[in-house]
Amino acid sequence: MRTAESLERARTLLRLSRPADAERELRGVLAAEPEQETAHCLLALALIGQGKAGEAAEEAREGVRLAPGHWFPHYVAGQVHHRSGRADEAVRAAETALAHDPEQAAVWELLARAHSGAGRWRRMADAARSGLAVDPEDVDLASLLSIAHTCLGEAEPARTTAAYALRLDPESTTAHLAAGRAALAFGDPKAAAGHFREVLHLDPGFGPARDLLVEALKQRNPLQRKLSELRRRHRGGARLLFLLPAVPPLVAVFVLIALMHWVAWVFETVTVLRLARARATRLLFEGAEARVAGFCCALLAAGAATLALGVVLGAEALGMAGAAVMALVTPVQEAAHTGAPNGRATLYVWTFLLAVAAVVAAVAGTPTLALLTVYAALGTIWLATWVRRATAASPG
Repeated sequence: MRTAESLERARTLLRLSRPADAERELRGVLAAEPEQETAHCLLALALIGQGKAGEAAEEAREGVRLAPGHWFPHYVAGQVHHRSGRADEAVRAAETALAHDPEQAAVWELLARAHSGAGRWRRMADAARSGLAVDPEDVDLASLLSIAHTCLGEAEPARTTAAYALRLDPESTTAHLAAGRAALAFGDPKAAAGHFREVLHLDPGFGPARDLLVEALKQRNPLQRKLSELRRRHRGGARLLFLLPAVPPLVAVFVLIALMHWVAWVFETVTVLRLARARATRLLFEGAEARVAGFCCALLAAGAATLALGVVLGAEALGMAGAAVMALVTPVQEAAHTGAPNGRATLYVWTFLLAVAAVVAAVAGTPTLALLTVYAALGTIWLATWVRRATAASPG
């Protein structure tokens, strides 16, 4: 009886995202019953939840050894493989679990996610569809099916399935993520931004949604949309950057894009700060988002004051340094909206270096350095894109 109660407590702790507490509960069970297969399986989930991939794999193997004919240990092994980034092993474990019991919707979901991790979109769609045949009201399976359709370029099925997922659960992060990805992929960045914001309101720690929100905000810029279409049509489009010195009109286009992004980030800053202070929406913008907006408004005010002072005093370097401070809104917002912690840290370090450069330019009276700082700050939109690609996790 005590074992059953302990296992139920461990399940509850896992659902509450308290894997360390669940681990302690399960260690106690296994100390009394070393061959309790369910305890080994749940312990594997608790360990992988803490990032202990090696120990989790060992516990999952023990669970399979103790109950090879039951679907659950194979499912747990698949979860461990999937969360450790081993997509093929996760697929094999999920298929073994389904061979024992094909009526488990959770296993079909795991199989869909494993195929997603390997970029096998058609198989992902097939797995999600099979899971929905078992449980038509599983919102995660419906969301995964929508994401698969989006990745396959199938606009109407992607939108329809995402809408169905939202009807099943309007507060599902996965449903809003799927709806946002479909809207972004098929030409509605404004709606996509709304869905990604909702994901972050429901789960502020969900990093991939921050990256996607930035992409949606940028796609609202018509010049950026045209540039993205050009890049998609012509492989190696990034090499166009090396042609900028030879093609002056391209320089003007890139500068205009950077300025439009800066204006968009300024509007974003003012809007968030206004909503954070309004009584009706204050609770939606507590914490880091409001603090970043407040800091960016302070940068705008300080930069404008410095720019004005430079103009009054006839100090070109001081005025240009003020413009550089105002331009820092772009790198600060790009960093704040980057999901991966190491990517975010990289961009914050870059922002700090730009701030130092602006101060040095003002103190040393070097307008050229200040102007280069302005360009570098505004151009962070492209640096941030590369950083996010290098550090992002899969959003599916």
